[in-house]
Formats: sequence, structure tokens, C-alpha cells
Amino acid sequence: MSVEPVNDPETLAAVEAAFDQYELALTTNDVAVLDTLFWNSTHTLRFGATENLHGYDAIRDFRAQRPGKGLMRTIVSRSVTTFGADFAVANIAFTREGEARIGRQSQTWIRIDGQWRVVAAHVSWMDPS
Repeated sequence: MSVEPVNDPETLAAVEAAFDQYELALTTNDVAVLDTLFWNSTHTLRFGATENLHGYDAIRDFRAQRPGKGLMRTIVSRSVTTFGADFAVANIAFTREGEARIGRQSQTWIRIDGQWRVVAAHVSWMDPS
């Protein structure tokens, strides 16, 4: 696998679109779309602020049980980098109304069978400095 080119415009646009789809689904609690955006594999990981989820089924079960309120957030910084045509990382910092801490999210995206899927994700909070 070649990591070149980095941030090929067509690949970057495709990952940005997948990320935007994820963000909309997350903030509107569209669990069905979120489920399609994660790789359906026992190898998929999602480490959240309060949970460590191993495997697609655990992630899907968490999303199905999570309250659908208070999900809106404001992205304050965003970085998406693609490597070659099939691998990307996306990182954001975000805020939520009424929350002093800064949220951070990292995702690893892979193009599998022509579709962009999250294979690993991490969410954490940082106290403001």
C-alpha cells in the first residue's frame, strides 16, 4: 500500500463527505447511519469518554442504548489527512453548550469495498487550560 499521495483532492473530498455524514448522524442520533459508517468487524474499536468498546456489535449495542439528547456540539478544529486512496485519519476538537471541557475525537477511516468506514475511534475530554 502506498501512502502517496497525501491529501489527494478526490480522496480527501470523499473522506470529508463521509465525516460530514457521520457528524450529522451523530448529532441527530441517526443510529442506522452510524451503524453503516463503522466497519462491521470484531476488530473495530471505539474508546469513548466512559467506555471501551471492542467489536462492531458492542459499538452498535452502545449506540442503540445511548440517550438521544444533548448530542449537539460545535467543532472548533478539524483535521482530515488521507494517505493514498484508501486510508485516512480525522481529528476534531469540539465544545458542547454548558460544558467547560473540550472534547476530542479521533477516527481512523479505511475504504473497504469502495465505502469509507471507521475502523477505530477515540473520544475524550480535556479540562480547559
